Amino acid sequence: MVIGCISDTHLENRPLPQGVLDAFRGVDLILHAGDILDMGVLGQLELIAETVAVKGNMDRGETAATLPARRIVEAGRFRIGLTHGHGSPSGITRRVARVFEGDNCDCIVFGHTHNALVKEREGTLFFNPGSPTDRMFARRNTVGLLEVTDTIEPRIVEIRGGRKGR
Repeated sequence: MVIGCISDTHLENRPLPQGVLDAFRGVDLILHAGDILDMGVLGQLELIAETVAVKGNMDRGETAATLPARRIVEAGRFRIGLTHGHGSPSGITRRVARVFEGDNCDCIVFGHTHNALVKEREGTLFFNPGSPTDRMFARRNTVGLLEVTDTIEPRIVEIRGGRKGR
């Protein structure tokens, strides 16, 4: 199973970059870790694969009212937590870990910082796919892939055609 991971799209009335569609070609599931802004983004992703999403701190209106702040997804024998994150980039993995305390997640997918991150801490994989559209806080536009077999193998994919700032 291959899971596409995306966060911080920050798009309103605009299509996703072609690089996102290319990176997610053939995935089995897509996880969006918030800051979607426009539910049309989820519609675009649903054309590729089933999409599970949470709201981020910048989501308002229908997006904020419709989506939860956290979810747990079962992928094979693994439990994947999905949330947006909040606060400073410093210490963010500890904060998102607290969101799933006691839930026995093998992996936590989050966003917020716009910077891709792959980090293992105390047996949990922390995975931030970065932002495919916003480089205000990041040097490159990215999404992520999780290949789930008897392990979870994370991969960050650079996206061309994002934008440099907000």
